[in-house]
Amino acid sequence: MKYKSNNNVVYSCKYHVVFCPKYRRPVLVDGLDERFKQIAQQVADGLHFEIIEMEVMPDHVHMLLEVDPQLGIHKAVKRIKGRTSHDLREEFPWLMKRLPTLWTNSYLVSTVGGAPLAIVKQYIENQKGV
Repeated sequence: MKYKSNNNVVYSCKYHVVFCPKYRRPVLVDGLDERFKQIAQQVADGLHFEIIEMEVMPDHVHMLLEVDPQLGIHKAVKRIKGRTSHDLREEFPWLMKRLPTLWTNSYLVSTVGGAPLAIVKQYIENQKGV
């Protein structure tokens, strides 16, 4: 197991995160999915956390994140959802007509814990085939 560190903490905190557009509408298509990935990576780089794996489906997003415990998973998800909502609704005006807000308020977060990282990555990669 590899550990990361900042000035105060040595950690290995990996989370599986899933969230959906409002009303689970299948709007993450036609280039919007690729742009989502770019914006999410910019957020991760800015806040210094790692996106290990990411799969964007038309009606939901799966992510495997490694987040500094001092930042917290809540702040990481909140920033991803906030920034992507703002930028995507600005770049794709048709979203404004389809949805009052891009994302639901809720999301699933699960610690990876003892599960082998390769298994979780494989699960997320295989979501496209389901």
